[in-house]
Amino acid sequence: MKIQLIAAGAIASLALAGCATSPGYSSGGYNNGGYNNGYGQSQCRDCGIVTRIDTLASGRAAPAATGAILGGIVGAVAGHEISDHTGGSRGNKNIAAAAGAAAGAVAGNKIQQNVTGNSYDIQVRMDDGRVIVVNQKDLGGIRENTYVRVVNGRVILR
Repeated sequence: MKIQLIAAGAIASLALAGCATSPGYSSGGYNNGGYNNGYGQSQCRDCGIVTRIDTLASGRAAPAATGAILGGIVGAVAGHEISDHTGGSRGNKNIAAAAGAAAGAVAGNKIQQNVTGNSYDIQVRMDDGRVIVVNQKDLGGIRENTYVRVVNGRVILR
């Protein structure tokens, strides 16, 4: 009885497997003017090809190390105060101040780059034929003719 049940289960599984469509294959070709690679990729409403990248100068300028210096000062004071309020020894206060200065300098430098750095207008021809332009600070490896996805107002590699 068990052998018949196993055989019936195997036959049913093979029959159902034969009816299923294989993932990874489709009709291929172009899909509504967008590029579909033909491997079962359904149309992505937020995907497309980068057609143009324009660099926009921010027009803002600051001396080179301003962000790092100001961030270092704020970080040193904050580190010293935090150590002072938590009852640290004199040596711990100095270590906390030095660590705060280093972290503040890194943060201040990054903030300065974000404020004064260039941005990019990235033009994307979406799979459904729309053309959109997204402005963002970094390219993150994106180049022209790259297949990308637009998520939350940002262009990311797909």
